[in-house]
Amino acid sequence: MLLETLRSARDIGRLHEIAGVLMRYGFSDVVQRLGMQHVLERAGRVLHWKDAETLAHLTPPERICSAFQELGPCYVKLGQILATRIDIFPPEWIREFEKLQDEAPPVPYEDIGKQLAEAFGKPAEEAFAHVERAAFAAASIAQVHLARMEDGTEVVLKVRRPGIEDVIEADLHLLSKLAELAENRLPEAKRYQAKEIVRQFTLSLRRELDLASEARNSERIARSFASDPTIVIPRIYWTWTTSVVNVQQYLKGVRGRDIAGIEQAGLDRKVLAARGAAAVLKMILVDGFYHADPHLGNFFCLEGNRLGLIDFGMVGRLSETRRGELVDLLQAIVSRQSYAVTEILLEWSGEPNVDAEQLASEVDAFIDSYYGVPLKRIDFAALLTDMMALVRDHALTWPPDLSLLIKALITLEGVGRRLDPDFDMISALTPFVEQAMAERYVPSALAKRGLSHARDTFDLIAGLPADVRRLLRMARRGALQINVDVSRLNEFGNTLDRAASRVTVGVVTAAIIIGSSIVMSTESEREVFGMPMLGFLGFLGACAGGIWLLFSIWRSGRKHES
Repeated sequence: MLLETLRSARDIGRLHEIAGVLMRYGFSDVVQRLGMQHVLERAGRVLHWKDAETLAHLTPPERICSAFQELGPCYVKLGQILATRIDIFPPEWIREFEKLQDEAPPVPYEDIGKQLAEAFGKPAEEAFAHVERAAFAAASIAQVHLARMEDGTEVVLKVRRPGIEDVIEADLHLLSKLAELAENRLPEAKRYQAKEIVRQFTLSLRRELDLASEARNSERIARSFASDPTIVIPRIYWTWTTSVVNVQQYLKGVRGRDIAGIEQAGLDRKVLAARGAAAVLKMILVDGFYHADPHLGNFFCLEGNRLGLIDFGMVGRLSETRRGELVDLLQAIVSRQSYAVTEILLEWSGEPNVDAEQLASEVDAFIDSYYGVPLKRIDFAALLTDMMALVRDHALTWPPDLSLLIKALITLEGVGRRLDPDFDMISALTPFVEQAMAERYVPSALAKRGLSHARDTFDLIAGLPADVRRLLRMARRGALQINVDVSRLNEFGNTLDRAASRVTVGVVTAAIIIGSSIVMSTESEREVFGMPMLGFLGFLGACAGGIWLLFSIWRSGRKHES
């Protein structure tokens, strides 16, 4: 009870801070439509908002990203995750999310030293021959210090910031509540799957907090490239590695983003681009376990045109089934099978309420726009962006693993073109697709799939008696229900009811007219306008019935036209 009370007090304070930041970074599209930029500026000056004049003219993506940057590490990481959801957000939002920098001022070494001593069981200066007190790099979750082991080996100490876990857990708790509130209060928020995004983000961020998990990812990928001397993954020193600190080999090379340094080192940028692309594509299409953030800062260019990969906190996973679907999609695009592409997109999105014919028509136009274009002239990132625009236009939402994959591929092509302006992603991808297609039809693969289908069929047949018994038992208890959903059945019934009512009114009106005519031929003591009163009233009722019938038919026709 006390813990919940303290958490509530902490959450209220943090919520107040979040609300203050979000209010200050008001959405500029609303402000601009109302013509209230000057009002916002004056309010900012009165409330002492910093940069109030600038805030009034920021675009909505710029406002959100500025707010995320100010709110701290959890929200910066959230923005970086949102940058992978190109199936939900348009390009202008993705570009702003990508600008979020995971940077922070370094923690004083005195605090880091305590963290290291707790993790090692003794001061870092006793565990290593030398430790650099100045941080080599600093981010929101961890910072890096260089060190040297007793045998002279240079290593990197990646240390989690003190107290960061509690801060992030508090923000994750709040984000979960805010996402639930958003989906309940804002119908449009359901399109963005706020709760699912926060759930995936929570899992990702908790894995990133565990530096031992990053080390395991690194070793798994290192085993995949054990026979390839051109790809170097830093060695992990498990004697000193824990969930709080990751001790790994220091790679001496040129950072991938330092193009001038690569030129000065005499390295071949074309070879580096080809090897980097081949390494990441192998991870994706062959291993199904890949580096999900392959930007230039995570590459080191080493002697002999070798490539070193670092920072495996964010990884992607693809099942064998998913890899097969990817190959099918690429094959369908190349062979211009728009129907097959449409079926794969619908299967991935799981959306039942989609105009499949309209989607197929737009897919066909999308494929045709690239028909006959030489591979070297195809902008792979533009191709993927165009395909994702189709997904967004039809309100299709892809599984997170596919969104992360496409973002990684777009990033990879950007890296390739930065290193080599003539880099061709399609040509780099083609051998892997051809290999995957060939491997699907070798006897062993066919036998494996056949055995799997046979096992599924056998399991279905074997479970049939139990399923039948269960259905019969439910029927005996009266618990068996069959729901038939015929969308137009109610409308059809209403139409029949209206038609029957009109026929009935028409018959009654005709009968009244005939009866009134008979009454008019008889003598009566009570007359109206020289006519028997009963006959006059009959004709009056028949006239009202006829008018109602004509009005009903006219109103039904108007409703059908609209």
